[in-house]
Amino acid sequence: MVFKKITLIGSSSESFDDAADDAIDRAEDTLNNVHWVEVEEFSVEIATADDREYQAEVTVAFELEE
Repeated sequence: MVFKKITLIGSSSESFDDAADDAIDRAEDTLNNVHWVEVEEFSVEIATADDREYQAEVTVAFELEE
């Protein structure tokens, strides 16, 4: 088996959990063979947003097809 890792950043106006779920849901919708996700970092965007924007950086690992 060979895996590839990519980094995604999910966002939410509600919470860090929702931001991580956003990234994970997108990975599952667009990639095949997702095996695990590592949550790497949380941040909050406040400079350009009217309200807080919660962000979660995740690393997604998926198996490459033969």
